[in-house]
Amino acid sequence: MKSLHQRLNLYIDGDDAYIFVPTEPIGARSLTIYRNSGNIVLNPPNTPIPKTAERSGKTIYGIFGIISLALSDYVIVITGRELRGSILRQNIYRATDYDILPLNPTASVQNPPTAVEAHLLALVRSHLAGGFFFFSYGWDITRRLQAQWSTLQEDSDGPLWEIADDRFFWNKFLHSRLIDHTTTNPDQNAMIYGTFDIRSSNVNGHHISLCLISRRSRYRAGTRYFRRGVDHEGHVANFNETEQILLVDDDETSSQLSFVQIRGSVPVFWAEVNTLRYKPDVQVMELQDTVVDAFRKHLQEQVQLYGESALVNLVNQKGHERPIKEAYEKYVTEASVPKTRYEYFDFHNECKNMRWDRINVLIAKLEDDLTRQGYFHLDASKPGPVQLQAGVVRTNCMDNLDRTNVAQAALAKWTLDRQLKALGILQPTDTIDNHEDLIRDFREMWSDHANQISIAYSGTGALKTDFTRTGKRTRVGPLEDGYNSVMRYLKNNFFDGARQDAYDLMTGAWVPRRGWAPSALVRDDRTLIIRSAPYAMNFSLFMICAGLTLPRTSDYSLFYYFLLWFTILALSLVFIFAHGIEYVNWPRLLPLTDIIYYEGPGFRSGHRGKGMGLPVLDSVKNKAGMKARELADSHRRTRSKLWKLEAGAKEKERVD
Repeated sequence: MKSLHQRLNLYIDGDDAYIFVPTEPIGARSLTIYRNSGNIVLNPPNTPIPKTAERSGKTIYGIFGIISLALSDYVIVITGRELRGSILRQNIYRATDYDILPLNPTASVQNPPTAVEAHLLALVRSHLAGGFFFFSYGWDITRRLQAQWSTLQEDSDGPLWEIADDRFFWNKFLHSRLIDHTTTNPDQNAMIYGTFDIRSSNVNGHHISLCLISRRSRYRAGTRYFRRGVDHEGHVANFNETEQILLVDDDETSSQLSFVQIRGSVPVFWAEVNTLRYKPDVQVMELQDTVVDAFRKHLQEQVQLYGESALVNLVNQKGHERPIKEAYEKYVTEASVPKTRYEYFDFHNECKNMRWDRINVLIAKLEDDLTRQGYFHLDASKPGPVQLQAGVVRTNCMDNLDRTNVAQAALAKWTLDRQLKALGILQPTDTIDNHEDLIRDFREMWSDHANQISIAYSGTGALKTDFTRTGKRTRVGPLEDGYNSVMRYLKNNFFDGARQDAYDLMTGAWVPRRGWAPSALVRDDRTLIIRSAPYAMNFSLFMICAGLTLPRTSDYSLFYYFLLWFTILALSLVFIFAHGIEYVNWPRLLPLTDIIYYEGPGFRSGHRGKGMGLPVLDSVKNKAGMKARELADSHRRTRSKLWKLEAGAKEKERVD
């Protein structure tokens, strides 16, 4: 694999071009992006820099990509990085700062000419600021060790973007123009959105390094309630590949061991429709054979990539989550995918009353699968792998966060214990629990990993991390979980629409047309009565607080005063919750109207939050739904044309 240039100098040639010049070696090929035409040129070695070009004061550590918005294209460059560790003699960095450079000379990032362009730029900034993006200049962070080993010879001279795992190459869409124009350019950073942590310790005189990497799929990416289930291509929401790497390097042995697990949403068409209630309405959409096809595509891809799959389902068998469990089991039976085995574990019932040690019951059920699937093991003294991982455990709960984290950490610990014993570092009767430094690092790594995955999907840290961090459920843990649950409720209902829009924009799920600036993105089209209810609620709260705290100037009773304002407060709250869907911060780029108002076959736990049946409000709701559908349909037609053009170009290239 060709290494990337680690530092670039940026030269700005007025309104004509951006020129990226590697700092070393001197005379290396530079990259020019022409601002007026948008052409991208990889210059020959030792190409002189135009005398009119001025050097930027910032060092560029990589090009994140090029994004097209309504009025201009923008080059996103990495201007800050943080060293997070080194693996196999290659440094791993997290991107920390960025600059956005407009190609259109008349466009301004600081003062966009339209409200729509300002809104789209704000989405880009929020995504960059809130994401966990990691990269390396000389190691393919997008692929697990076994995948890298299997194509070692073919990848030796290939550029990083070409050999990267397409699922986890997070900025692949933003690099599409760079790839199309400069296929030999080495300066294209393949970023992952995920986690990376590596720590070293000594166990019985052996120097070991324990590394944990998670890679989030760019397909069906999004937030907790706005991306659920599977799409028609078999991609599921919140899909993460987690790899635990054990490196042993001392006088006696030099080994690399890797254990991979995956997680992802239940692969059926389902959703939870926010209504401002703590538990949204659960909806399962049974689209006949379409569901089975999507379900089968997903599992077949996992079998093709990882080998046999043990499907561990941690969803509750009672109450709110029961319909999702039943749908999963129904389609597991109907799809009947070879090399897959379904395993249900009633997490809440088995581990109730803080009996978290009962997770060992799940490990006992999976022990035969884990032993048969194994793990990847390379020994420097042997020509080939000692062992290949022949399968994977796929774990899910409702969100693929908290229960999934606990289960995956337990499986990783069981496997690490087995690996160390196989290497002779631990005796058969010994466990990693007896080695304070190692078990502390293990627990901290998995807790931090759980928090970062949860922040990316739900907006807050994970629940139940006290067990992962300490090995037992603490009394403080439920209080921390309560705080995170409240914050999740607030963020998922009132802030996640913009976060989902940012995911759709940055991953290419939604592509703006040049000059297209719909005011619906920045304008509130709700009726006056809908918009006024929160003001009435807030004003009544203010008046109640004023009556309780301000000094009184008379001896008259305040009974009727408080009766009035409490009545207004109660009526406002009833109205708001009755029309809860109107107050949720929904995505605007790809509206979820078809899901919110779905009336096809399937199951829905309730139809709350859709109003009181007032004809005026219903007509407005229907008009808003029609506008949203028109917007989504227009975008789908545009994307369909783009896909056809891309497919035609690829076919022409293949024929030529």
